[in-house]
Amino acid sequence: MHMLFLQSYKFPGKVRLPSFNNALSWIGILAIGAVLSPAVHAQQLQPTIPVERQPLEAGVQRVVQALQLAGSPLPSSATELLQQLSESTDDAHVVNEIQKLLDQQCLLVVHINPESRVKVARGPAAAQLDQLGWTNFLVKVVNEAGVTAPLDCSSEQALPMVRRSTSASKPEMKIPPATANRRWLDIAAVTAQPLSPNLSGLPVEYRILQLYSRDAGQREATLAMHVGQGTQDLGFRSELPILFACRPSLQIPLTIRDEDGQPTTCSLLIKDRRGRVYPNPSRRLAPDFFFHEQVYRSDGETLQLAPGTYDITAYRGPEYLATPISLVVDQESSTQGLEVRLQRWIHMAKQGWFSGDHHVHAAGCAHYENPTEGVTPRDMVRHLIGEDLNVGCVLSWGPCWYFQKQYFDGKVSEMSQPGNLMRYDVEVSGFPSSHAGHLCLLNLSEDDYPGTETIEEWPSWTLPVLKWGKEQGGVVGYSHSGWGLALPDYLSNGQRGGLPNQWGGAASTEGSRAADRLPDYALPPFDGIGANEFIVAATQNVCDFISAVDTPVIWEMNIWYHTLNCGFRSRISGETDFPCIYGERVGLGRSYVQVPGLKSANELKYQDWVQGLKDGRSYVGDGASHLLSFSIADRALGSKPEGVPATEAIASQIDLAAGGIQRVECTVAAYLPEQRDAFGREIAARRLDEKPYWHLERARVGETRQVPVEVIVNGQAVAEQQIVADGTPQSLTFDIEIPHSSWVALRILPSMHSNPIFVIVDNQPIHASRRSAEWCRDAVEVCWSQKSQRIRQEEIESAKAAYDQARKVYTEIAAKAIVD
Repeated sequence: MHMLFLQSYKFPGKVRLPSFNNALSWIGILAIGAVLSPAVHAQQLQPTIPVERQPLEAGVQRVVQALQLAGSPLPSSATELLQQLSESTDDAHVVNEIQKLLDQQCLLVVHINPESRVKVARGPAAAQLDQLGWTNFLVKVVNEAGVTAPLDCSSEQALPMVRRSTSASKPEMKIPPATANRRWLDIAAVTAQPLSPNLSGLPVEYRILQLYSRDAGQREATLAMHVGQGTQDLGFRSELPILFACRPSLQIPLTIRDEDGQPTTCSLLIKDRRGRVYPNPSRRLAPDFFFHEQVYRSDGETLQLAPGTYDITAYRGPEYLATPISLVVDQESSTQGLEVRLQRWIHMAKQGWFSGDHHVHAAGCAHYENPTEGVTPRDMVRHLIGEDLNVGCVLSWGPCWYFQKQYFDGKVSEMSQPGNLMRYDVEVSGFPSSHAGHLCLLNLSEDDYPGTETIEEWPSWTLPVLKWGKEQGGVVGYSHSGWGLALPDYLSNGQRGGLPNQWGGAASTEGSRAADRLPDYALPPFDGIGANEFIVAATQNVCDFISAVDTPVIWEMNIWYHTLNCGFRSRISGETDFPCIYGERVGLGRSYVQVPGLKSANELKYQDWVQGLKDGRSYVGDGASHLLSFSIADRALGSKPEGVPATEAIASQIDLAAGGIQRVECTVAAYLPEQRDAFGREIAARRLDEKPYWHLERARVGETRQVPVEVIVNGQAVAEQQIVADGTPQSLTFDIEIPHSSWVALRILPSMHSNPIFVIVDNQPIHASRRSAEWCRDAVEVCWSQKSQRIRQEEIESAKAAYDQARKVYTEIAAKAIVD
């Protein structure tokens, strides 16, 4: 498991005023602009402060505009009075009346003395908040020192509720549940235009403070103010405890129905008209993930929202169209509820293909390790169902290993439901062998390597672990295959340049482009945690698959193509590596496995799905393009010959007496918006080694709605036809010359790639490329140079023997292979 994660979320326990624009955009910090609270506490304010009229009026005008934009406009009576004052010629009167007017709306009065010490007092505004909503307050700043630094507000009650994973297998509990429960508040500040980042230095000005309450009822918070380190008042007068009354949110009953009218679960992305997300991610605990914008809800459940107007997007994975909904939350809507009707563009389960993501986590990376060590199976299954995954494999790994492994029981989880199966298994990551490649071990009956009690005792290279997994009936392979298998850029003159960054993206500004050709004969560094030692494991029949879709497509496909050209038959399987490589949602990378004769997801059995993955009766992709059928000479992908004993039948193989023209038939479908939007153009313009690594927009032909379907023979694209990506299944036929034993696959690059059909001519093995065999032989040397230093001394002899054997195998294949 690698630690890369696109989104870097922050916690606003300490907020600099006025920096609200960034605070909102970073995580979509949710807000509901409430009308300014009326003054109810007749507290004694100090007399109005002498200040020049013109700059005060200018600052107040900006504050009024900012309140309007924040959804809390001043009452019309107040704006009318300000307008009348603007026409007065009595400057002292105007200054006095403006302060009297705005002071009544202030929750706090901040005083900065000539030595820049800060103290804070309570203003007259009512301390009233809305549960799950933002409330805007004014803060009066009396600035005797003329300070122009930012004004900071913080609170113990607004500290982070969670502690992000540190990858510890036994993390320290620094934020226990009771502490997290006490952190009910969030703080933000209005910033940018029309306001300025810092205090102006005027003797008096007004700022806008925004407070969010997670809870309903009475809640106390201590607000602390300062304008820089050491400016707090020595007598603790810069802190002020306030008892807030938090009005409860409204409960919105949900009716969520699938296209066929059946109750289901989906994701709901909820924003107000200012783009703020609800419920506030920084105040979330599972089952709502704090690093997500969306939440997942099921039919019959409720949404809690403060009164207001919201734009909601309902979605259930890539086979669905996004459904926009507008919702006004008031007493009437809390009675009537919200109805969500989902719409598909394709239903692959009804076609006999069942989706799965074999690599998701309940701990580590973006997950928290406090107040609990990751999340529970009940939390995870909600997300798997909400993304319409027929199978989800939750892999326990290094982070929180000793806590999370309690959920492994060697069978499908009891939290599963028909059509959405969840199973806990293992990723060997954060273990001694991780340097040679992380491993996904599926369908295990035992999750502790023999003779071990701790992670540190496991083997220090991957082959023993793969063998152990297979011996117990597991289906095993390498995770996030492309890491460590980067390929050099192409320079503008066509020559090869340097390697890109470790996780993709240009390492220099010399105008190079990412590797984009398959197969590629440049040697990777083999310095990462992907399918590095696969170059050895492939020769020993201990690796069922390598993973795809979550690393740069050329990097992960290249080693697979080369080993297929040498006659080895490990398959590919799609994964997300949630929430590490991708944290946006589960199922961004997925496999679709065909189960013969089955057309109902409710009847799917996990054993049939994982066997189909092992047999290669599957394709991988982003879910935006699909393979409904694929056959050569009437032999379908993944099928076995009839009349042959099951122990002897070979899946996805067709035997021919002689080479010649063979008919390739397929049915494919894809969906793109009719017109490429700005987001699509942005994706298409990115390098192939930049996220998202797999996306159908990259395959769009120009500004059309067409995408190319390619037939791949021994790694080479030998034929192509284009289809319209309007969601309609389209049947294609190709006549392909196959003169010798070969592997054949279909792809829409980089969105969908099938597993191969193996065509055996005259009973000869597939030795399709001498260059590939030589590449593999040389790759063994590079891999050994990288990995041998981290293999334990007591294991080095057996590891060296395996590497030597792999080198020998590839050398022999090269001598027999077809010259290319």
